[in-house]
Amino acid sequence: MEEITLIALTVFSTLVFPGLLTLWIASMLSEWWVRKLFARTQRRMGPSYVGPLGILQPFADFLKLLLAKTEPNYRHGSVKLARIFGCVGIGAITASLLLLPISPLRIAFNFDVILLIYFLGVWVAISELLMSTSLTNPFTIKGVSRFSSMLVVAEPAFFTATIVPVYLVSLTTKGEPVFSVSTTAEFAWSLWTNPLTAIPMILATIAALVSIQSKLMFPPFNIPEAEQELIAGVVTEFSGPLLALFNFLHDADLYVLSLIVAVVFLGGPYPFSDNLVLGALATTAKYLVILTIITILKSSFGRFRVEQGVSTIVKYGLIPALVALALSIIIGGLA
Repeated sequence: MEEITLIALTVFSTLVFPGLLTLWIASMLSEWWVRKLFARTQRRMGPSYVGPLGILQPFADFLKLLLAKTEPNYRHGSVKLARIFGCVGIGAITASLLLLPISPLRIAFNFDVILLIYFLGVWVAISELLMSTSLTNPFTIKGVSRFSSMLVVAEPAFFTATIVPVYLVSLTTKGEPVFSVSTTAEFAWSLWTNPLTAIPMILATIAALVSIQSKLMFPPFNIPEAEQELIAGVVTEFSGPLLALFNFLHDADLYVLSLIVAVVFLGGPYPFSDNLVLGALATTAKYLVILTIITILKSSFGRFRVEQGVSTIVKYGLIPALVALALSIIIGGLA
């Protein structure tokens, strides 16, 4: 009976909540929020036609690409390979959700943060890069090379920043398991109340937000898809279902990265973990704050050149993350 329950819980967590179905819905809603807010900053309407306030527009766009649009016959490259890498990326994101405290099937063990880094920092990035290079085009290759240049700095910056609250929680609490995402989420909110730990937390949060901008190719880091120079860069060859898959992977990455900041840096449902409704509202509020900040940053800058983008990630992403980690280590030595 216990085995059947575990299997059912695994299937539910993987396919329904917080897995594939919830991932798709949350990703589409996140896209709507970003598009709507981004449009408002430019005095445009944004999504407005499908659903109340256009909230169903991303769903309609996705289904149109998936069901109504067709893919051309590519002379070079492999559509099947691109689809495989896209599915691998979606699978990695889905697996990473099981490490968060919102999952009914809680995967938690010592140093499970390494698994989170492996899923999001390795497989999602590899999937995006190989998905694009599966369809050869000079503009695509140029876009991928630019994207790779930023990822080399952005990925270490984001996950160095992520390690900061994980490490600080391991110092200041005796929660189990250690160096775990779930333990960090439980105690991260208390780090902001301590002046010593609040400083590295501020630096790490700034580094994480800057890194997310570049990982998602949002302005000012939309260098790999500069329409005036590269047509559409990494997505030049994508259309129909393949473009729908790539857009889903991109939106899912936005959703999960923002959710990680809300949970690991800001504590997710805590301090209302004992109340399901208040906990869910607290997590949603924190998530929307992060998503709003990302959108405001997106609307506030023009596109950088490649060297400017990499330099900015180093200056406002990697260096603050390293400084935050160094301060955390010093705090650990004083403890």
